[in-house]
Amino acid sequence: MSIVDYPLPSAGITPGAPVRREATGRRLHRLAEVRQQQGVSRRTVARRMNVEVSQVKQQEEETADIPVSVLYEWQQALEVPVAELLVEVDEPLSGPVMKRAKMVRIMKTAAAILERAQQPGIRRMAQMLVEQLVELMPELAEVTPWHAVGKRRTKDDIGQAAHRRLSLDVFRVVGD
Repeated sequence: MSIVDYPLPSAGITPGAPVRREATGRRLHRLAEVRQQQGVSRRTVARRMNVEVSQVKQQEEETADIPVSVLYEWQQALEVPVAELLVEVDEPLSGPVMKRAKMVRIMKTAAAILERAQQPGIRRMAQMLVEQLVELMPELAEVTPWHAVGKRRTKDDIGQAAHRRLSLDVFRVVGD
């Protein structure tokens, strides 16, 4: 008996893209929830997974049926056990993962204080706190501070420069 390759139709499914289950509406994973608890932005996840932010947003929908290989990519991007990404019945994150999420938030706050402090005493205390946190958990050295002002713009938002008007006199040549 021999084995013959038999090409199956792809049914329009692209590798890595989530397969929708609109009819069931059943919750399949906790990607968005865990990402938020870890304090990681969609942009960071997209960069770590080498995909577009729109694809990350699509995969985060809890009814999106994603392949196991994509689930493992999320596990690496968020640095959590893969079991934490699956739906559990009313159970919070495991102890170590919850501790890490809290430590990341504390580190973000300490780094923000260090970055913005004007007084030398406060800067020293913030620096000491940052060093102690890194001593407890070395991977915290990579954590950046909270954003300084407001919310970040999306690609579709325009900045203040687009709203400002410029006189045509600026473009006139001096010799006219």
